[in-house]
Order: sequence, then structure tokens, then C-alpha cells
Amino acid sequence: MENKTEMAMFHHNILFIEGLIVTEQTFYPGFILFLLAYVFIMVSNIGLLVLITMGKTLHEPMYILLCNLPVNDALGASVMIPRLLYDVVKPASERYITFSECVIQAYGTHVFGTTSHTVLMIMAYDRYVAICNPLRYPTIMTNKMIIKLTVFAWGVAFVLVGILLGLTVRLSHCRSAIESPSCDNPSLFKLSCEDLLINQIYGLAFTAVLWASSIGSIALTYVRIAEVCLRSKNSALNSKAVTTCSTHLLVYIIVLTCACIAIVLHRFPDYTFHRKMAGIMFHVIPTGLNPIIYGLQTKEIKHKILNIFSQNK
Repeated sequence: MENKTEMAMFHHNILFIEGLIVTEQTFYPGFILFLLAYVFIMVSNIGLLVLITMGKTLHEPMYILLCNLPVNDALGASVMIPRLLYDVVKPASERYITFSECVIQAYGTHVFGTTSHTVLMIMAYDRYVAICNPLRYPTIMTNKMIIKLTVFAWGVAFVLVGILLGLTVRLSHCRSAIESPSCDNPSLFKLSCEDLLINQIYGLAFTAVLWASSIGSIALTYVRIAEVCLRSKNSALNSKAVTTCSTHLLVYIIVLTCACIAIVLHRFPDYTFHRKMAGIMFHVIPTGLNPIIYGLQTKEIKHKILNIFSQNK
């Protein structure tokens, strides 16, 4: 009987998904917490986007590039939280997802993870030019350059993640259960009984190249900025550099920390629950904190928010 059910599920390409494991006691607090977190993430990120778009004073390369961050954060939260909430209200035995929906969710998850790095890389480049080449800044950071940097940040993610999932989609299935709260590349290729060597090599190379280029380029940028600030006697330039760079660096450290925790916990099978929660939190913590950090730390954005509130009063 079980085998027949399995065959029927394969035939319709329907998968069982674990979702968020909750008890009767944790169901309501968990549901409300994730719902509130999602509403906050969407309102704050869309709010930041609208603020930059509407505010003429914020139409500078730094803020135009910053727009990529709330767009990515809204994507990251939307690809994970609504599906979690949808699954959590169903009994654990009735949580199903189609294979194509699972692939779309995995694609969104990995694009979000990749652009979390690439967007911060292009923002670091902008800070580097502004502080190390202030006189050439207007000629380097033209609208054309902003478009090139934005296309690079998203294009790299779309193409590399496309290849990553393309290698997984080609595999045949011998299992039908996604043993994690949401779909991602590892949970998809674990459905197969074929040789996964190519998938694992590409996945490992992709992660290594992304992390090395991200940490390397941002570390190099900050070393150069620090050199310029130490040589410069201009206190106004130095304080502006510290303000704009500390915001960017704080956001970057939060993204790295959340990603590191999820990756490290993968190596410890005993901490399965913690690993799954860390994977979810990567879509919640940075996406919720980024608009707060940029809203409070960036003087121009803070003034804009205060002006709106004072006008309302």
C-alpha cells in the first residue's frame, strides 16, 4: 500500500515537506512570531525603498545601490516565511509541495543568499571610490556604472544558481520527502539515488568562490579605506567614512554570521533542529535588521524619516 502511494506521488511529482516542527504549545507563539516578523520585514524594506525613491536628496549612487538591499531582503523573506506559515497550519502528515514549486523556492533561496554577498560587494566598491578617489567619484559612479554594478550583482546570482539547480533538476528521484523546513539545493538532490559527485563539486566550488571573492574584496576595500583615513588629516572626511562604512560593515557581519552558523551546523548531525532553525533565521534576522541599521545609522535617511513623522504630527 505504502509503495503504491509512493508511486502515485512520484507520478504527480508531489513531494512531502517537513515544514516547521511545532508542538501544541509552540504553534500559536511560533505562528504569530513569524507572521509579525514577515509583516515587519516587508513594511520596513518597502518603506526604505519608497523613501529612497521619493526623496530627491537621496538620489545619489550610494542610496541607489542601497535599493538593491531592501529588494533582496523582501525576496529572501517572501521565499521562505509565507510557505512556512502555510505549512505550519496543516497537520505534519499533510504537508505537500509540487516538485516545480520546490525548485522555484530553492532558486529564490539561493538567489537571496548569493545576492546578500554581491549587493554588499558593489556597495563596498561605491564606498571605496567615494573615499579613495573623491575627485573622480562623479565621473566613475555614473548612471551607466550603477546599472553595470546592479546587473553584475543580480546576474551573477541568477546564472550561477541557475546552473546549480539545473544540475539537480536533471537527476531522477527515488525518494519523495524534503527533510527540511523549506526547499533548497541539498534537500532536492537528496531525493536522488544517482551519483551526486558533480553536484557536490559544483556546489562546493560555487560556495568557495562566492565567499572568497566576497570576503576578499570587502577586506581589501576596508584596508584601502583605512589607509586613506589614517593618512588624511581631514576630520570631516574621516567621520563620514566611519559612519557610512560602519553601517555597511555591520550589515555584512550580520549576513556572514547568520550564514556561518547555518553552514557550521551542517557538519554536526546531532544539531539537526538547530541547523534547520539557523537556515530559517538567515531569512529573518538580516532581512529584519538591515532596514533598521540603515534607517538609524544613515544621517540622510534618518532625517527623512523624522521629517515624515514631524509632518504627520
